[in-house]
Amino acid sequence: MAGSIRVGIGGWTYEPWRGTFYPPKLAQARELEHAASRVTAIEINGTYYRLQSPKSFAGWAKAVPDGFQFSVKASRYCTNRKDLREAAESIAKFVDQGLVELGDRLGPILWQFATTKRYEEDEFKAFLAMLPAAHRGVPLRHAVEPRHESFRDPGFVAMLRKAGVALVFADAEDHPCFADQTADFVYARLQDAKEDQPTGYTPGALDHWTAIARDWAAGGAPDGLPYVDATDASASGQRDVFIFMINGAKVRAPAAAEAMLERLSG
Repeated sequence: MAGSIRVGIGGWTYEPWRGTFYPPKLAQARELEHAASRVTAIEINGTYYRLQSPKSFAGWAKAVPDGFQFSVKASRYCTNRKDLREAAESIAKFVDQGLVELGDRLGPILWQFATTKRYEEDEFKAFLAMLPAAHRGVPLRHAVEPRHESFRDPGFVAMLRKAGVALVFADAEDHPCFADQTADFVYARLQDAKEDQPTGYTPGALDHWTAIARDWAAGGAPDGLPYVDATDASASGQRDVFIFMINGAKVRAPAAAEAMLERLSG
């Protein structure tokens, strides 16, 4: 048995995708519909910068097919703080902006921290306690993306496991990567696409990441990844997997996602 694997992109409004990923003359109002017909998840990034309306969330939910899910990037006013223990009001405002209008199209919430944010045990323990398990009857799943080497701490991994919050696997050159799985789902952000590759990654690299995705979905702990606590890198129950082709050579992100989905369907 294995969990579901969704592969997607960050956002859907990007001018270089017009005429490449998007057909020529496609109305911009239909870009989300088209993107959702080609990939199985999208990370909404606009929510990081500003609150959205319930009407917008409801419209996005209607534009995508059954089984499709959005992840939602949490507001910078929640995460870009000197002391995260003061984030309660901002978290409540973010969660109550209309996320529940996505219904069963709502995937994980991504809480991304600044590259300068260091690990402090009491602060992060308090922050995790503020993340609600549900809102207005809709279950919420949370993933955190620390981007400072100080988080390479077994105590932090244990804290996330206790809270049931996922530790983002971010394959990037400019900040640390943490492979430990701490929840019943996996959140991966692959950020090393190359523009000189039509699919962003070489066929061999895509085969590699597809194999890792299948291993994650089956509850495995793939070899060769940078674990914080290698003694606890053991298999567990099946997991849902979310993989986003994001940053890197962004123009290639849709092709990379489609190429992985093709491999997963084979």
